[in-house]
Amino acid sequence: MTRQIAIAALIAASFAAPAFASGDAAAGEKVFNKCKACHAVGEDAKNKVGPILNGIVGAAAGQVADFKYSDGLVAKAAEGLTWDEETLAAFLAKPKDVVDGTKMSFAGLKKEDEIENVIAYLATFE
Repeated sequence: MTRQIAIAALIAASFAAPAFASGDAAAGEKVFNKCKACHAVGEDAKNKVGPILNGIVGAAAGQVADFKYSDGLVAKAAEGLTWDEETLAAFLAKPKDVVDGTKMSFAGLKKEDEIENVIAYLATFE
């Protein structure tokens, strides 16, 4: 009986897991080409028009040193905005819907698989 409950819990958890957890990091690296003009990742990453994105998945918003965030992002950070997978997905789809007054001029990614993949790619950088 205990084994059946454990199996049922695992099955339920798999359905509750966010869709982005299944993203393809290699495909996300290609999607990130759309982001490279403004953002960088990796060991030698430096802030550009946008902040570096190392460690972004799960991070509190507005925490990159030496980056001047928009007033809108600063306000959201003060409210406790965290870049979890759901929030990142929403922001990558429509940035201005998540952070009113963001400086990010990118209109957003339209394809759900691109969003999932770029989040998986970003998750590889700590």
